[in-house]
Amino acid sequence: MNEENIDGTNGCSKVRTGTQNEAALLALMEKTGYNMVQENGQRKFGGPPPGWEGPPPPRGCEVFVGKIPRDMYEDELVPVFERAGKIYEFRLMMEFSGENRGYAFVMYTTKEEAQLAIRILNNYEIRPGKFIGVCVSLDNCRLFIGAIPKEKKKEEILDEMKKVTEGVVDVIVYPSATDKTKNRGFAFVEYESHRAAAMARRKLIPGTFQLWGHTIQVDWADPEKEVDEETMQRVKVLYVRNLMISTTEETIKAEFNKFKPGAVERVKKLRDYAFVHFFNRDDAVSAMSVMNGKCIDGASIEVTLAKPVNKENTWRQHLNGQISPNSENLIVFANKEESYPKTLGKPLTLPARLNGQHSPSPTEIERCAYPFYPGTKLTPISMYSLKSNHFNSAVMHLDYYCNKNNWAPPEYYLYSTTSQDGKVLLVYKIVIPAIANGSQSYFMPDKLCTTLEDAKELAAQFTLLHLDREHSLFSLDLCRRIWRK
Repeated sequence: MNEENIDGTNGCSKVRTGTQNEAALLALMEKTGYNMVQENGQRKFGGPPPGWEGPPPPRGCEVFVGKIPRDMYEDELVPVFERAGKIYEFRLMMEFSGENRGYAFVMYTTKEEAQLAIRILNNYEIRPGKFIGVCVSLDNCRLFIGAIPKEKKKEEILDEMKKVTEGVVDVIVYPSATDKTKNRGFAFVEYESHRAAAMARRKLIPGTFQLWGHTIQVDWADPEKEVDEETMQRVKVLYVRNLMISTTEETIKAEFNKFKPGAVERVKKLRDYAFVHFFNRDDAVSAMSVMNGKCIDGASIEVTLAKPVNKENTWRQHLNGQISPNSENLIVFANKEESYPKTLGKPLTLPARLNGQHSPSPTEIERCAYPFYPGTKLTPISMYSLKSNHFNSAVMHLDYYCNKNNWAPPEYYLYSTTSQDGKVLLVYKIVIPAIANGSQSYFMPDKLCTTLEDAKELAAQFTLLHLDREHSLFSLDLCRRIWRK
């Protein structure tokens, strides 16, 4: 532990020695009865707490805490987080020097306590001018496996993954949109625990591991977004996947109206999946149970309730592949496995959107086209006179961002390399002239793309993320997911 640390409690700024730190932590342990142990770069307080009987709390009970002052420790942090409920375990990530690493994980005994912690402590001023960020944390037990031969069936992939890794629970494989007898070239492997998934990833990640003579791509699958029960109880839209590309919206509407004529309000189809909107939630739930597994145009469909998405965070989540193409207009709904996690060679779902992180706003611009009638009066305007929600592309957002800050436009520099299978891979470096002499002279993502448009869009997303990091908790969810791994 450091010999000297600043004690900022109640805004004070006095030096606290390492001995005083140890004394404060011992006093906390004596007061609460919790044990504390440091291992593998983290210090665990509790887990379980005194008198705890039974299994650990379920998923959804843990929150991630970011932007913690590096000289703040459990004796100050635990009392703050106890305001939301009983702490099962507090894990503070530690540097070898003895300082904390700026983030922690707090597991409560119930989901309700975790949600309360997010509500009352996110953006909480932990010290004068120092605001912490709090959001939900999920153990990721799922890996993305890419470059799988498309003729392989689920059973073959499951057997192979069980041979080369331990703790495999299931494999999720999707049929090709154009040929239902083949898979899409990737699969999701579910493990019994986060540790089992992490060990499997460590074994497979070097990039030289082969299955059936193919070098596979491995990365974390982005965890499914949790939606609270109250919100789901209001959903009256169904997500329908595994449709034939040739199936029309009219056919889908007719099929879902069979069980109750007139129940369907509208249908929005995108490639091989669709969203079916009902006038009444009860009809949606009934249709889900009736239609799931049914055949439409020869394809066996899967039907679930669509999950609402926090619109404002959508473009940031695109940077990690977190929002999937099964979100209507790329902004309204998201569901499980259709997303493409970040790894080389997988398609990026672009463009993305720059909005807020909370519920849909009435000022949200709907993406659609209107008829242009002869004689319609048109007025010339500048794009910079519009609001940010008029833009869908991160490239446009970045240009808009620079203009609003009275900066010169961003400069894009293109670079390329060649993948192991001979593909040309592209990446853009972006220079913002107005800040090029500062601490960050340029911005370049750590992912390569196969198309010019995707490379430019990804670079713009990456730059926007880092530009805004100085002013908000813009990157909190991204950091939580990176650090969790």
